[in-house]
Amino acid sequence: MTEAHLFVIGLLLAWLAGIRAYLTVFGIGLAGLMGWVELPPALHATESYWVLGTCGVLSVAEFLADKIPGVDSVWDLLQTLARIPAGAFLAAATLSPDGHLGAGALALGGGAALVSHGLKAGVRALLNTSPEPFSNGVVSLLEDGLVLGALALAVAHPWLALWFALISSLLLAIGVWLAWRWAWRGLRWLGRAVKTKTTGDAVSG
Repeated sequence: MTEAHLFVIGLLLAWLAGIRAYLTVFGIGLAGLMGWVELPPALHATESYWVLGTCGVLSVAEFLADKIPGVDSVWDLLQTLARIPAGAFLAAATLSPDGHLGAGALALGGGAALVSHGLKAGVRALLNTSPEPFSNGVVSLLEDGLVLGALALAVAHPWLALWFALISSLLLAIGVWLAWRWAWRGLRWLGRAVKTKTTGDAVSG
């Protein structure tokens, strides 16, 4: 692979880690172990059975926890401690020709993971304000499919996968901003309505 391809793949892996860190590590490790892709030296650790087994079990746990309203937001909060470092490691390891993790690559990967993690957590927090429980499960399944599809695309067509990730991030950011704006306006309207009613009751009394 060229350096440009490795850069794109490293950035993609970091971005995906911000959504599903364990599934991303499991997917890239399995791809390396099965010979589907030749991993850089620093990523060889993901091919170990211990890492694959641990990430596989945690992926199943995340799959279940992420479908439960309320639990998903708590899980997202806790996974901040895993997703950001995982994104930093995956980007730096992909870009390292000799196993040395550069500070710039670590910062780049951590930043990409932080962006996707923040967008994911923001969307799920908004969904948890809805009284129905089904939207969480649907969005969670979409996230699972997104990560699996992007992992496969990153190996075969990394540039296409990068554009896909960028467009997805932009749409999510716009969606979160619009939703929070709508929610803030609703809260302000509710506050004014309560204040007016309270004032009217006081005058009547």
